[in-house]
Amino acid sequence: MVLDLLLIALAITLDPLPIMAFVLVVSSTRGVWKGLVFILAWLACLVAVMALVLALTGGDPPSPRSAPSTAGIAVKLAIGVGLVLYGERRRRRMRSARESSSYRSTSSASVTSRMDRSSIWAAAGLAVFLQPWGMVAAGAATVLEADLSHSSSFLALFGFAILATASLLAAELYVVFAPEAAQARLMKLRAWMQGHQEQAIVVICLLLGLWLTGNSIYQLTS
Repeated sequence: MVLDLLLIALAITLDPLPIMAFVLVVSSTRGVWKGLVFILAWLACLVAVMALVLALTGGDPPSPRSAPSTAGIAVKLAIGVGLVLYGERRRRRMRSARESSSYRSTSSASVTSRMDRSSIWAAAGLAVFLQPWGMVAAGAATVLEADLSHSSSFLALFGFAILATASLLAAELYVVFAPEAAQARLMKLRAWMQGHQEQAIVVICLLLGLWLTGNSIYQLTS
């Protein structure tokens, strides 16, 4: 369980789309407060999903080979296959995405302007909307295995939430402690990620999808 949660959280925190949106949020008017609300909403989604799963299991993982255990593994298998197919689809469309990249770069100023006029609640809604729900669902299926009678499970769940938010927390702290340098460097980071987001999404989806697929098949057949 711990390794699966670690890999899923790493994939979530490296997803370029939320990072790019968060850079615009913290670069806007009252960006520090909007960024904080974005992070809190992001964390609230992760905690709510884990709490829902733990409420269903009572903190007691289902027995191996039982129907709930098999269903959880099957869900992870389906998500893994879905991520592989999605990554392959994005890979095939990478050329057309590169052709449209010039439009995205020229429209960034208007996006920043709209973000300046937005409220902190819009930042919260954006965090919920940009949550990579497929990966979060894979995390939820993994949380089924959590045994709350052991402190290591609490540490694993806490680590999952923090690691899945690590990139956003790092950007927020950077803006708080070095606002002038952060503004310029984060916008450069966003510009770089715009040119490489397709490659990043493809790699993340394929690697995580292949891991979940292979591991789930092994668990079902062993």
